[in-house]
Amino acid sequence: MKFSPCTGDCTSNKKHCGGCGRSRDEITETQVITKLLVEHLVKYNYEDPENFFENITRKAIKRSKNAQKSN
Repeated sequence: MKFSPCTGDCTSNKKHCGGCGRSRDEITETQVITKLLVEHLVKYNYEDPENFFENITRKAIKRSKNAQKSN
């Protein structure tokens, strides 16, 4: 499945958003992850948030691929 980002055409009357097609659970989990990442950036006051996110991206992709191989 490909990730579908928010389109701004949100609907709240179904199990899935009519704009992006993601489930309510997926949207909520993504919001929680985003909030935690922002809180971490604020707490440590990084001057280079781009570098932080590039590092997180590399690690998450690597760990995801390793987890998929294990399954």
